[in-house]
Amino acid sequence: MSRDSVLEWLLEPEQPSVQYLALTQLLGRKESDSEVKEAKSRIPREGWAATILADRNPAGWWVRDWSHFSPSYTSTTWMMVVLSDLGLTRELPEVRHSAELWMRMKPLRYGPVVHPSVEPHYCSLGMGAAALIRLGYGDDPRVRRSLEWIVKKGHPQGGWSHFGSGRNLDAWQGLGALASLPRSKRTAAMQRSAELGAEFFLERELHRQGPRYEPWYRFHYPVFYFYDILVGLEMMTGLGYGQDPRMRFALSLLEKKRRTDGRWVLDSVHPDVMHPAKDKVVALEKAGAPSKIITLRALKVLARAG
Repeated sequence: MSRDSVLEWLLEPEQPSVQYLALTQLLGRKESDSEVKEAKSRIPREGWAATILADRNPAGWWVRDWSHFSPSYTSTTWMMVVLSDLGLTRELPEVRHSAELWMRMKPLRYGPVVHPSVEPHYCSLGMGAAALIRLGYGDDPRVRRSLEWIVKKGHPQGGWSHFGSGRNLDAWQGLGALASLPRSKRTAAMQRSAELGAEFFLERELHRQGPRYEPWYRFHYPVFYFYDILVGLEMMTGLGYGQDPRMRFALSLLEKKRRTDGRWVLDSVHPDVMHPAKDKVVALEKAGAPSKIITLRALKVLARAG
């Protein structure tokens, strides 16, 4: 199947989030474009984002008013992350209301979204900061404070510690948060931290760290705080490393996973193998079937990589 045919599939109107993101991220259309505005206007009313918003309590939260993080994958934090992926921003009053509530749900000492412990963890803080940047809060002092904390906690040689286990790929959220912020908005310290973190991943070709871990080779959505090679490719190409020769393995894997019809499959939904069965699976698409979200992300990576 030609690239044009795949784009036609992504531009189908049934999922306005995918249509909007394909128009802007793959075709480079501006926000002022009439087709872009039409697709964006339908995101809160049709498709996946509309379904999530329909489950939102009028007070601004999902599932529980006293916990933004629990239950896993269905409460406020997780829903805000998905909405940020689907093209919604603080321009929508409901999103703005929920974002402000989300940032008030925990003390702001270390930023807007913190793990319920003495200090935040990169998983929750990085994931939350990146989502808030996508929602339009990149200049907000609370989010900037989160990024400064991430920079401060970085390892001098690049990367971040995950639950005290030393530097490892599970701490990608620190770098992911910095990658979500346009380079023009990063301070010199943020840029240096991003460069060090990127080198840590490039040294390992995005996948080499200890024994082979199969979930890294399966493409997932929603991502949340889980890592796979497509996550690494998005992050690294977003930081401008698409031409680095150490990206070849990951890019080759991406190409190998493309179907003959030009699409990519959603390999698995999260939680993959790491969490108990009681955790509710959040899935927008069916695992094992061609995925518009995975295909959109894959084409964006290839475009960035030239």
